[in-house]
Amino acid sequence: MSASDAAVTGIGMVTPAGLGREATWDGLCEGVGFGARDPWLAGLPVDFSCGAHDFDGGALLGKRITWRNDRFIHLAMVAAREAVADAALDTDTWDGPRVAVVLGCASNGGDRWDVEYRNLAEGRVEAISPTALLRSLPNMVAGEVSTDLQALGPCLTTSTACAAGTTAIGTARDLLRIGACDIAIAGGADCARSTMGSAAFYRMGALSENRQDPAGASRPFDADRDGFVLSEAAAVLVLERPEYARARGARIRGYVSGYGASSDGFHPTRPDPEGAGARRAVLAALADARADVSEVHHVNAHGTSTPLNDRVEAAMLSKVFRTPPPVTSVKGAIGHSLGAAGAVDAACTVMSLERQLVLPTANLDRLGDGMDLDVVTKTPRPHRMEAAISDSFGFGGQNAVLFFRAA
Repeated sequence: MSASDAAVTGIGMVTPAGLGREATWDGLCEGVGFGARDPWLAGLPVDFSCGAHDFDGGALLGKRITWRNDRFIHLAMVAAREAVADAALDTDTWDGPRVAVVLGCASNGGDRWDVEYRNLAEGRVEAISPTALLRSLPNMVAGEVSTDLQALGPCLTTSTACAAGTTAIGTARDLLRIGACDIAIAGGADCARSTMGSAAFYRMGALSENRQDPAGASRPFDADRDGFVLSEAAAVLVLERPEYARARGARIRGYVSGYGASSDGFHPTRPDPEGAGARRAVLAALADARADVSEVHHVNAHGTSTPLNDRVEAAMLSKVFRTPPPVTSVKGAIGHSLGAAGAVDAACTVMSLERQLVLPTANLDRLGDGMDLDVVTKTPRPHRMEAAISDSFGFGGQNAVLFFRAA
């Protein structure tokens, strides 16, 4: 551990695998997919998703909060509350101006705009909610969480597409490093399963079209993968400087020891076929952590289940590590939650280090051609780990990688 590390003292999650950190972990350990027909998407060419169907924002947050905010904010607020409680922090007594909030968001939600577009198309302008913007602006996810928790320090939303959650955690670590705060609430939230989102990703050719088997549609690194499954989720970590956490007697779950970011500078949607940008981000995270590739004992991969991304990522990992450590992608189980995905991956990586257990990749039956990876499938694998990386790659060629050490 170095003086620049950030201690992870709390974790909160809401995902299709479960409501809460432990429920999500248990669901992911089952090694099965959570895709299902989605009533929101009825009538569309791709009418299934991975939804957090057990999540009821109204019951958990109250009608006033749920009326004022859209679902992606509800997800974030519940995950943030769980993370803060897990860290044994008291929001009534903490020094609010010294607490930062940094959350990633790629698509905000889209469910609000589905409603308002219908109103507009039907000529009912007066029916458009005066709170439509406030409910759905991406920055409101961090704004509402900071208000809810009375976290009054720096308050930021990162938007690096599918790397947004990872970027948020890396940025929060940097705020701690420069002394801008003592505590950082960091992660990501998105509710990508809107009708417009599904239709647009379908037209782009990014989604799986396996309507016959929604639960088996997300297949990271599998030879039969045909695209990703839209999802919704939120994951939040509480980060503190290690000396601050120890001084208050906090339990430390792990450390964020390195962060690297890069740009492909290649194409709006396709990754650099040589994986050069992704490789630079991995090496930057290792350099930031002052670590060697031999110290990485596990990779929580981006693993979207698209033919191109998985092939390029597998080649990049093989090139960086020569013999890659055990790899997993939780997107096989819970789909792709865009701006939340990197935060979910980060939370799972910390829990894997804690429990010395690599999560399985659901729906992987046969590795794709040329993928020389040790991908864990079907059941969790016990594995001795001292450090791991979590990588994320977004549209626009935006790459972000986190390096974690075990506590």
